[in-house]
Amino acid sequence: MQNLEIHVARFDAPESQALIRAALADLGQRYGGSGDDTPVDAAEFEPPAGTFLIALLDGRPVACGGWRSHGEDGDIAELKRMYVAPEARGRGVARAVLAAVERSAREQGRKRVVLECGDRQPEAIALYSSSGYERIPNFGFYKDAPGCISFGRTL
Repeated sequence: MQNLEIHVARFDAPESQALIRAALADLGQRYGGSGDDTPVDAAEFEPPAGTFLIALLDGRPVACGGWRSHGEDGDIAELKRMYVAPEARGRGVARAVLAAVERSAREQGRKRVVLECGDRQPEAIALYSSSGYERIPNFGFYKDAPGCISFGRTL
């Protein structure tokens, strides 16, 4: 893959917010509504409690993903706002962002990553399954929502 650069960004930075809006629009098309009503606060993505990453392909922001602390023991990171723009899909960008998110979480002492996704995201399900994630009991905001699928992976 040519000229892929992944760097830490503020969750509330303009380029982050543009990608997040695109992610929510994509989810809205798949599921209806706002796309994701999970309460999210930008402060949750500030180290050491979390990190947000942006991927640039040929200098253009095309993907994002982040993690925030989950649970009370400080060992678990929750993956949030993983997204790749349509024009960058199929090029390994998602796998590179996921690896960078996991590396960041590990560097901050997290031992496990968990995530929620929906059953209308076959690309995401395939990525997580092929990256060593296994189904876990549903948790969080969508715990009781039909179509919610949760995954976890030990780092």
